Amino acid sequence: MRRLTIIEHISLDGVVQAPGGRDEDPGYPNGGWAQPLHDPAVGAAIDAAQGTGFDLLLGRRTYDIFAGYWSRFSGDPMADSLNAATKFVATHRPDDLSWGPAEAIGPDLAEGVRRLKATEGPNLVLWGSSTVTPVVIGEGLADTIVLLTFPVLLGFGKRIFSEIAEPRELALVGSTSTASGVLINTYRPAGPLRTGTFDDPTA
Repeated sequence: MRRLTIIEHISLDGVVQAPGGRDEDPGYPNGGWAQPLHDPAVGAAIDAAQGTGFDLLLGRRTYDIFAGYWSRFSGDPMADSLNAATKFVATHRPDDLSWGPAEAIGPDLAEGVRRLKATEGPNLVLWGSSTVTPVVIGEGLADTIVLLTFPVLLGFGKRIFSEIAEPRELALVGSTSTASGVLINTYRPAGPLRTGTFDDPTA
C-alpha cells in the first residue's frame, strides 16, 4: 500500500495559490510570493519530504504548470525525479497528458485516490492542487502533511483547508525554521478532535 504525502507552500493566512511565479496563475496579483524567501534550507526540506522514487498525484492545473516548467530541465536531481515520476492526474481531459508517464485517476476523485493508494508502487506526493488537496484531507487520505509556512499575508487566494473536512487532530512530528523565516512543519493524523473547557480545574 502506498503512503501519501502532501507538500504545500502556504501563507500565514492559509493561501496556497501561485507561490512560484508572477505568471503561475494569470489574474492572481500576488503570484511569486514564496520565491523571495526560498533558501537552501527550504529546498533541503522539500527533498527530504519527497524522498526518492516517488509518484505524483496532481490536479490538472498543477500538472500543466509543472509540465511547462520541469519538462525543460534534465540533469537536475529535482527535475529528474519529477520527470521520471508517474503522474496521476485529476482531469476531465485525460487524452492530453503529454508530460508522461501519466494517467488520469477517473471521475470519482476520492475513490480514485483510495484505489491508487491500495496498489503496489512508490509512495505518492501531492503538490499544490487546490481542488484535489481539500478532498484528500477531507476524506482522511493523507498520511503526512508538510506545510512550508511563509511569513506573508496575502489576504485572498485559493486555500486547501475547507469545511468538507471532518474535525480531527494532527500530530506535529517535525518542525524547523529557516533563516528567511519559513516554518517547515510536518504533521500526521492523530485521530478525532478532542474538546474540553478551561472552566474544568481537572482538565
